[in-house]
Amino acid sequence: MKTLSSRIICLIIALCLAVSLAACEKSEPDEQAKDSPVLSACPIIKDEKYGGIYIDISPEEFENLGFEYGDSVTVAFSNGYTLKDIPYYNGYYTKFHDPLLVAYPGSQHIRATFNSGNTMWTDSGVTETDTADIIVFEKGKYYALWDGMNITYSNDRNDFPSDEVFCNFRCVGTSGVAPGMLYRSASPCSNTYGRAAYTDRLIKGVGVGFIMDLSDSDENIEGYIADSGFDSPYFLSLYKDGKVIALSMNTDYSSEDFAKKTAAGFAAMAHNDGPYLVHCVEGKDRTGFVCLLLEALMGASREELTRDYMVTYDNYYGINPESDTSRYEANKTKVDEMFEYLSENFGGGSGDLSLCAEEYLTSFGGMSADDLALLKARLSGAAG
Repeated sequence: MKTLSSRIICLIIALCLAVSLAACEKSEPDEQAKDSPVLSACPIIKDEKYGGIYIDISPEEFENLGFEYGDSVTVAFSNGYTLKDIPYYNGYYTKFHDPLLVAYPGSQHIRATFNSGNTMWTDSGVTETDTADIIVFEKGKYYALWDGMNITYSNDRNDFPSDEVFCNFRCVGTSGVAPGMLYRSASPCSNTYGRAAYTDRLIKGVGVGFIMDLSDSDENIEGYIADSGFDSPYFLSLYKDGKVIALSMNTDYSSEDFAKKTAAGFAAMAHNDGPYLVHCVEGKDRTGFVCLLLEALMGASREELTRDYMVTYDNYYGINPESDTSRYEANKTKVDEMFEYLSENFGGGSGDLSLCAEEYLTSFGGMSADDLALLKARLSGAAG
């Protein structure tokens, strides 16, 4: 009996192992390749500026494998870090700090990252010896959201009614800011999207006296200047005179680095004569939040802040409440998230956006009370 019992136990164990092995085999990426796209053991590269993880395949090559925007994917790194059921998009359409896989236009690689977050590389613990596997978790799961948020714009000047619209250039005219004192735009030095020379002529036309460059380092700017196609003489004159502060900021406005660089830029602004220009590359995301801070600081209402922020979407994409209500509302969630972030973390829960902006700059960013007071006087036209 004892021998028979032992044999039965062994048979049961063997059957369990067989079932277990069969289950493991079914989950292998190679088995899934029969029905859905697979990328295996792809090298990765650290995104030095924004802290994400570049996966060393071009968007075109990735698309040729069968991956499509709006797919849900699982990204598994060889060190064990896994991002399950995340969207694959061509823009940052997730909520603030949510993960996604993105093929941003013009990029040489696809990128795993957090939306406006810069910690994925460090959070994941990967090194550049690791690799990534990507499989489809659910085909088209996020397609409807992608379709609502997917917007692109032309880089052809002839497709826009004016240089101002083409360059997303405008005077900030919200409450508390003196007329002609503060401007925002696409970059007057980086010609990534073919707008630099046009923007340069516009800022010369209004006599901009100081520039807060959110996206570039001095090294980046020197590279633009050295390029044979550089055609921004007014920017160059300001740069040579020390009237440009290059901040090389990431996109995570909730990070201490972003806050401190913003405060440093505002302090420099306070100690220079205007008019002032704030820009990044497109004058859209980083510029949007930084200008929102300035406008809120000066007493603009939530309605004014929203209206100014959303002008960018009308300029670039022709999206406004009348032309495309659904896309307007979908993209307005970005500025709504900014309000939520400021109200929940600053101002003591008062909801006073001016107080929230002040506390963000002083308590979080380290800006001095004297520099803050001088900045407000400059922007109001009461000083300088």
